[in-house]
Amino acid sequence: MTLNNWPKHIQKYLFLLKDGFLELPYLSNSPQALLDSLVKLPVTHHKTLQQSIYLNNAFCKGVMRYREMEDGFWFLATDINIKENIIAKAVYDENQLRDYYFLSFSVFEYKYPFKNSNDITLLSTCWTFYKPGTEVATYFYKGTTGTFFNIAISKEWADKNLTSKNFPQKEAIKDFLNTEKGFYTWLDIAPKAHGLAKKISKILETESEDSFNIVDLKKQCMKLIAAFFDNSFEDNRILDNVSLSNLDYYNVAKAEKMILHHLHLPFLGIESIAAHVEISPTKLKSDFKTVFGFSMLKYHKEKNMLLAMQLIQNSDIPIQDIAAVTGHECGSKFAANFKKRFGKLPSETRLFSEVKEAV
Repeated sequence: MTLNNWPKHIQKYLFLLKDGFLELPYLSNSPQALLDSLVKLPVTHHKTLQQSIYLNNAFCKGVMRYREMEDGFWFLATDINIKENIIAKAVYDENQLRDYYFLSFSVFEYKYPFKNSNDITLLSTCWTFYKPGTEVATYFYKGTTGTFFNIAISKEWADKNLTSKNFPQKEAIKDFLNTEKGFYTWLDIAPKAHGLAKKISKILETESEDSFNIVDLKKQCMKLIAAFFDNSFEDNRILDNVSLSNLDYYNVAKAEKMILHHLHLPFLGIESIAAHVEISPTKLKSDFKTVFGFSMLKYHKEKNMLLAMQLIQNSDIPIQDIAAVTGHECGSKFAANFKKRFGKLPSETRLFSEVKEAV
């Protein structure tokens, strides 16, 4: 598949319904290839002078703002509102080079339906890093809104800029940045990233002004990269630098989707998830940990605790009910797990949130 026959590709696959999700493909050889592929979609509108691509249809609505800050160093910010279940798929033009890494910091809001209560708005924050040639699949549920902050860097740029004295782990980073495929996900590991993202958004608000500050944008993007690498060595994934096949990454994405879809239940079990994905439990366990740094069970527990924290902070739902909806059989077990994770009991957290709101 090439950019020349891209229209035929999207005619077949754009918003193809499969397993309850509509496909949204895009080319990922480079930022320019990505932009070219999006512009050729029949559901986008390109504003060249604003360096923005708009998307508005029955399935999703959004805008991508892009800037090439210097040769081999791009920034792409995407605000999106998902109207139907969508799977975004990175594919490649076989006739173009594949020499860009993509680092993404994303913050999403979604509505969590709760029995006998209004829907609760919750946040999901994560980092992803994928290497050239990796076919990434990302699932988005209907009603999700949020922002991607994507930094795309060429291999040449990375070799020059990410192995300097500004990065203490420069030797490990240099080994990590090779031509092998790779896709890795971290949860909310860099507290400073939220503030940096707000500064970047503020800069982008001046897109229609003549005095757009590309220098400041580049500065904040470098800080965002540094914030990621300062916190991404908490496990050994960068040091281990394991590369899987594209099919493996797709299977892991399906497994994650299944876990998140059943957070309100006790953990489904590795065998059950593996059977759904149609892969051996042993291989799925290994591949999942390569991508997420967690076992599937621990990932389920971590997402459950983060869900519980937000329900306690952002709603008046009784703690006993939150314990039940996060798959805990009794309140005492929930309280113990919650304190082990956050250092405070659920009741203490609720009280602190109420006092903070009152002030």
